[in-house]
Amino acid sequence: MNLSPDEIVYWQLGFFKLNATILFTWCLMLVFFIGAQLLRRLLANKSERTRWQNTLEIIVLTIEKQISSVGLSNPRQYIGFLGTLFLYVALANLFTIFPGYEPPTGSLSTTISLALCVFVTVPYYGIKQRGLKDYLASYTQPTFIMLPFNIIGEISRTFALAVRLFGNIMSGSMIIGIMLIIAPFVFPVVMTALGLLTGLVQAYIFFILASVYIAAATSVDNTQTHFPPSIEQP
Repeated sequence: MNLSPDEIVYWQLGFFKLNATILFTWCLMLVFFIGAQLLRRLLANKSERTRWQNTLEIIVLTIEKQISSVGLSNPRQYIGFLGTLFLYVALANLFTIFPGYEPPTGSLSTTISLALCVFVTVPYYGIKQRGLKDYLASYTQPTFIMLPFNIIGEISRTFALAVRLFGNIMSGSMIIGIMLIIAPFVFPVVMTALGLLTGLVQAYIFFILASVYIAAATSVDNTQTHFPPSIEQP
């Protein structure tokens, strides 16, 4: 049993190697690309809509509603980034139903990359919405003494975001593997279903936390710190 898909190496030539993390990440990217092309062709402007288009609209509207619920007034502006985050993490975890598949989110390198995307995007939207001067001034709220603490908090929450997702996915895979060894004829279906549910929950948590961070950065009345304590609790 491997603790991380990074340990599964399919091909290596000197410094360069193809492990499970890279392979299945590119497979997911291919699935997204093909799926987007197929859905684009199935979109119809007629009054009679296809079942696929109705399903797609339900997913998009649900994501927009969740983005609005955290305080972002224009969810359509953020759905490209936040929606992609949610779908990527969700599909990366759901595809564990396929034999031989290893979720890229079980690799710390993947979760750190996703967290860094959030780390860069938060100030981007904050500066875009509030302006550079006003956004930078928010780091000195409520007093200038809080500047180093807010900067440290910005970095630490990025690390926490990555470790939380990595730890939950890795521990879930380990528990399933152990239970399958102990009782391979009793637990497979139940543990697989539980793993899929856990994967969706982790995708939702990652998505919501990213939304909250952006909402805090874009809020004009930003008198609190950047990290709501009720959200940051593990």
